[in-house]
Amino acid sequence: MKRHSRLVVAGLCACLLLVLSPVIAQAPKASAPVLVTSCGQSPGPVRFTVFLKKLQIDHEFKDMATAQDLAGGTYKSLIVVTGASLKGMGAAGVSIQQELTRTAALIAEARKRGVLVIGAHVEGMARRAQGAAPGDNSDELSIDAVCPKSQLLIVRKDGDEDGRFTKIAKAGNIPMLAFEKNLELGDVLKNLYGK
Repeated sequence: MKRHSRLVVAGLCACLLLVLSPVIAQAPKASAPVLVTSCGQSPGPVRFTVFLKKLQIDHEFKDMATAQDLAGGTYKSLIVVTGASLKGMGAAGVSIQQELTRTAALIAEARKRGVLVIGAHVEGMARRAQGAAPGDNSDELSIDAVCPKSQLLIVRKDGDEDGRFTKIAKAGNIPMLAFEKNLELGDVLKNLYGK
């Protein structure tokens, strides 16, 4: 009887560890062509384009991608990089509200068309706290607009120091791929796109 109790306890502990794991589900395989854009006009998408080009993964970067860009059925996956840059939005002549509206319509269209939606945050805590004026929460609004609606998250670990992305992943049962150094993003994409 004692041995049976130990096995039950061990089984419950194993289940608990699975529940507490930061990766909720297995990451899906992604297909190209890839449409890359941002929600907040940060420079984060450039990192993706560098690695996608190096890995010879067919992609296109559009800083102001809209739902209409998906109309031709060309793209198989959509990477939306979160992180608001007041400078970037100023240069593009858009507000955070316009970015949130554009991104919401883009993600909704992608989901409708069966395009894999990947939410990403690749600039760490520096982006989340960078140059924000008192009361400016545009970066967090960008995260809220993209990550809970994504089917996969790619996050640099130091951007999740407060567990923000882990909580979103767990709440939505969204797989999350975390990496430590910028160069590791290439490995993440290589595995994700089967290169």
